[in-house]
Amino acid sequence: MLRSFWYLQVFTSKNLFTFSFKTPLKSSLHLLASAHLPMYFRPMASISELQRTASQVRRDILRQVHAVNSGHPGGSLGCTDFLVALYFHAMKHQPSPFSMDGIGEDLFFLSNGHISPLWYSVLSRSGYFPVSELATFRKLNSRLQGHPATEEGLEGIRAASGSLGQGLSMGIGAALAKKLNQDKQLVYTLHGDGELQEGQIWEAAMYAAANKVDNLISTIDVNGQQIDGPTEKVLSLGDLRGKWEAFGWTVLSMNGNDMSDVVRGLDDAKAHTGKGKPVVILMKTEMGAGVDFMMGTHKWHGVAPNDEQLALALGQLEETLGDY
Repeated sequence: MLRSFWYLQVFTSKNLFTFSFKTPLKSSLHLLASAHLPMYFRPMASISELQRTASQVRRDILRQVHAVNSGHPGGSLGCTDFLVALYFHAMKHQPSPFSMDGIGEDLFFLSNGHISPLWYSVLSRSGYFPVSELATFRKLNSRLQGHPATEEGLEGIRAASGSLGQGLSMGIGAALAKKLNQDKQLVYTLHGDGELQEGQIWEAAMYAAANKVDNLISTIDVNGQQIDGPTEKVLSLGDLRGKWEAFGWTVLSMNGNDMSDVVRGLDDAKAHTGKGKPVVILMKTEMGAGVDFMMGTHKWHGVAPNDEQLALALGQLEETLGDY
């Protein structure tokens, strides 16, 4: 049964407090913000609460891409459980006021930027900007570009992404900056498995291990699909575990479409940081997860559902937090 309270960890400069609210998380965040306290937070959601949030995020994804008949729903749906668990369970972060430097916060870099509708939904649902702004996705003069960019000043975005293969280098740079600043927080990155066909990934992977960047957790979305078909047919990735281990990384795995296993996997990854090696999670997912007719194919990599398909898809996903 769903818990009747939301729990929130609040970090000030010296102390950690835990609050409980009978109000929904969004209202709780507004309550804390009204107190004008400089703070970081990590929501302590239960598995059932995370699952309910993921259901709403999947609805947001579908409605965003449908409204403009463009975007990338497949990978977004597949990575939903991961990003919800990251922002609502694993990361210590400060949505408001947003700081580009992120000092004292965990940072996240989305390397496979085409799954932006997922990221925008999670950012808005965790308090970075109004949920209503999701209605502007990919529209003229919107801050919610098809691929995330910093120029529009959208809270939560610290680097432009979309040109595949660059996010690991960005994450390593941020992780090294935290080490230089004696900042104990972590840096997370997310990559598609097809993205591993980019050479810059492996240059960065070699650099991270050689320089003991052990405050970095990178996750690979292993869904076996890319824009032109299965990765096995386009350019086989071979033994991914063996490759990353050969490059000197600690390699973990999890089921990215099982919320309990995602939470376990992220907690396990955090436990492996600070031991002299960067950490990579090989996350098995299904493109289109949550919508039965979008799974098992690469078709929905970059195709928006029509009116009928949207209705069918939304019928499989409970509206839990209210549609924008």
